[in-house]
Amino acid sequence: MSRRPASTTRRFADGGGIPLVGSLHPKSRPSPLLSLGLVVVGAFLIIGYLYSGSGGSSGKEALSRLEGGVSCSLEIPKALPILKKAYGDSMRKVLHIGPDTCSVVSMLLKEEDTEAWGVEPYDLDDADSSCKSLVRKGIVRVADIKFPLPYRQKSFSLVIVSDALDYLSPKYLNKTLPELARVSADGFVVFSGYPGQRRAKVAELSKFGRPAKMRSSTWWIRYFVQTNLEENEAALKKFEQAAAKRSYQPGCQIFHLKSHH
Repeated sequence: MSRRPASTTRRFADGGGIPLVGSLHPKSRPSPLLSLGLVVVGAFLIIGYLYSGSGGSSGKEALSRLEGGVSCSLEIPKALPILKKAYGDSMRKVLHIGPDTCSVVSMLLKEEDTEAWGVEPYDLDDADSSCKSLVRKGIVRVADIKFPLPYRQKSFSLVIVSDALDYLSPKYLNKTLPELARVSADGFVVFSGYPGQRRAKVAELSKFGRPAKMRSSTWWIRYFVQTNLEENEAALKKFEQAAAKRSYQPGCQIFHLKSHH
């Protein structure tokens, strides 16, 4: 497969992780008291940041970031305008699969001319009333994605999956990825974490049963080729153009794949 330049979405080419910020090299070493003072000030700033904001949600997100937790589901609202430019009418009937699917589906349902459904791969023990309502209506289902999805072939024009694949071993990816292609008519989009990113350990062990495996774009591309999944080049090109216009820089790897026909 020919190599191409890296882009904001992870093209079928060799790609790296997120660049690290260069460290500063001061000429003189600060005194221990100064270092201690900076630590104390930093601690107060962190505490203040966690408890600032309204509704309590910003505190949770800040805590997640400080623990190194990364959510590609939280990336979807940022990417939505770009996805709409790339997929157009294919956004009319969308299935989202992954943790926090209730919030993603709720957001999609607010979009004009968009029908949305969701699959939550894990238990919804802490679901709020809005999420429970979506489950009662059958809009969101709780289903183990290691098994066939509970939908007919080409039930959705587009399928978006975030975070969930990072928790699957290749053994189960072999079953899940063909299912994503089967239930989608116009393709599917994978949001995956970059190598070096990690999830909050407490949440992982209690909910997912295993830590997330952050794979490189090279690994994913090789895997897609081995499983006969093709890159959706037309959608990728439109996505890149729209992303460039809006100066959008994804916080996760994004792969655009074709459905099997």
